[in-house]
Amino acid sequence: MPGSSLWLLPPADHSLNSILTSLIETTSSHFHSQHLFIPHVTLTSDIPSSSYSANPQAWLSAIELPTSKEVKVIFGGLESRDVFVQKLFIKVEKAGIADIGEMARTVVPGFEDSGKARKWAEETYYPHLSLLYHDCPKVAPESISEIASYARHAGVSLAEEGDLGGWTGGRVVLVPTDKPIKDWVPIVSREL
Repeated sequence: MPGSSLWLLPPADHSLNSILTSLIETTSSHFHSQHLFIPHVTLTSDIPSSSYSANPQAWLSAIELPTSKEVKVIFGGLESRDVFVQKLFIKVEKAGIADIGEMARTVVPGFEDSGKARKWAEETYYPHLSLLYHDCPKVAPESISEIASYARHAGVSLAEEGDLGGWTGGRVVLVPTDKPIKDWVPIVSREL
């Protein structure tokens, strides 16, 4: 993936951190994928490292972002696309995070204008929480149902309800996603 990315993570004390980590591990094992990663919703990518290299924490802290209570990750069902980083994922309701996605996009060259970032958020942004990165065909409906069963067994609600059907607020992290996936770890973090 070119450049770096801003990811939205659950609040540090939220039980979804460990539950989703376990679900990603189970899903990766089920499909024989070697790729593991922290549970997140990508807010934007394509951020050149030159944008933040002088002081990543100051750069992240300077981005205008909504307050914690204005950011709501609400899970929908599972979906698969024929895209490596969207091989199997939990859909996330756009309405709850469109504003933070738009604000995050303004740090990408060519999107500094809020109108361009807004258009991107409305027309292109597809918020999701990946469970599987893999170079395989699109996941079959039967396998999606099996992973949905694993998720429900772990307590994750895929029907927009309950404490494990998403989260409010969270942490925004900067991740150098131009490196190999095993090195996709946050270099700085900011609480909403």
